[in-house]
Amino acid sequence: MKKIITRFAPSPTGYIHIGNVRSAIYPYLAAKQSDGKFILRIEDTDQARFVEGATELIEDTLKWLGLEWDEGPEKDGGNGPYFQSERKAIYQEWAKKLIEKGRAYADPTDSDTIQTYRDADNAQKIPYLYRNHRPKETDLSPEEILINWSEGTPIRFKADPKPRKWHDEVMGDLHAGPEVQDDIILIKKDGLPTYNFAHIVDDFLMDINMVARGVEYLSSTPNYLALYEAFGIEQPLLVSLPHILAPQGNKKLGKRDGAKSVTEYRKDGVLPEAMLNYLACLGWNDGSEQEIYTKDELIKKFSLDRIQNSGARYDEVKLLWMNGQWIRKLVTEQGIDKFYPRTDGFWPDSAKNFDDKYKKQVLGIIYDRLKTLSDLREMTDYFFADPKFDIEQLLKNKFVKKLSEQEMTGLLQLAIEKLQNLPDWNAETLKTALNDLLAETSQKPAVLFSLIRISVSFAPFSPALDLTLNVLGKEVSLARLNKVKEALLLDQQ
Repeated sequence: MKKIITRFAPSPTGYIHIGNVRSAIYPYLAAKQSDGKFILRIEDTDQARFVEGATELIEDTLKWLGLEWDEGPEKDGGNGPYFQSERKAIYQEWAKKLIEKGRAYADPTDSDTIQTYRDADNAQKIPYLYRNHRPKETDLSPEEILINWSEGTPIRFKADPKPRKWHDEVMGDLHAGPEVQDDIILIKKDGLPTYNFAHIVDDFLMDINMVARGVEYLSSTPNYLALYEAFGIEQPLLVSLPHILAPQGNKKLGKRDGAKSVTEYRKDGVLPEAMLNYLACLGWNDGSEQEIYTKDELIKKFSLDRIQNSGARYDEVKLLWMNGQWIRKLVTEQGIDKFYPRTDGFWPDSAKNFDDKYKKQVLGIIYDRLKTLSDLREMTDYFFADPKFDIEQLLKNKFVKKLSEQEMTGLLQLAIEKLQNLPDWNAETLKTALNDLLAETSQKPAVLFSLIRISVSFAPFSPALDLTLNVLGKEVSLARLNKVKEALLLDQQ
């Protein structure tokens, strides 16, 4: 297999969206599968949109997901700098090469004049193409252009419009006519390059042989092909990634559709394994029914030809389901002790005075109910502090409300006596005692156990009752049962 050398080249313009991350996952998998190279390059030439701290966020997110780059910031592979803003001289040198070939020119036309061209074409209802308005400077010789050019004057490509054909690894064989090719800007007024130009130069100099990016760049591909041709360089494999769609499937996913940034999902307790797994499978599958993949499995099974050529609907419910599966998988495989450090920062405030040993006990009986780690805050609070006392919650429970208050009081008294007399307090003896209590009272488990469970937790759900009582301990469990019993007695007076 040919070694894939590819890159992820984000712009540091804000939070990192899940669509951005998927654009990193696929090239990463392709590179690792072929024992190739995954390069991180920061495309920061749009200084007006630059956001302080965004680069660090990008790097931290990739590291969190396990998408370590082989070359890039902090990992010089000999092709740096890896920030485009630091490669200014390189781009200007390559723009001058095009000028020398007669394929680029300095364009002093001001923005107001350009707008009059656009307005005139619109008025005539013809497509606006700048090449139809090339200034007289294009008639100068390359030598004259280079002598007269100074920073502050944009440099434009001199298009050679003609039919273009190319193959996209996802979209198949494509073609476009000359009408979509134009004199695009290569170097802006500030001396920095446009994306359209910079990535062509950087990919060549960094030996990139596969370029993966969003399908929105398809319309620009003819101009990219023209630049490859003008430079006389071989085009890389082109991989267009379809959009991630809003849940309704009718448009590209945006923040208004409820999709959060990767950072927000991370803060909510989504595991990196689950996020990587979900996004990799959002628009790709290996043809099987498998849904849970480790990173190593994804690397082994990934193939470009299994990327679907239509948009994939984003489904947060599926992401959270998958996260729950990963929590159970990791706890089962690694054990509570190894998984426990991941829960740091997700416990309720009431847990701060309890030691790790006790919290591990709680985690051990609750983990299989978690969808995210942040669920720990709500689902475990009653293990660390007395729950909010709400007798109405007990009386309205669909199982408990079948009993009269007198029956509830009597059942709680029997439960207290049974549990009080246990010689040992552990899950096994508690399970036996609760089963004996069922037999003695002739009650259904849903009724009796709901009565006891709500009395000790006042939670909408909890782990198995014997496990819950065991972790809470004898003193706390009996105190809470007695409190509810006394409240019911008062209510009956």
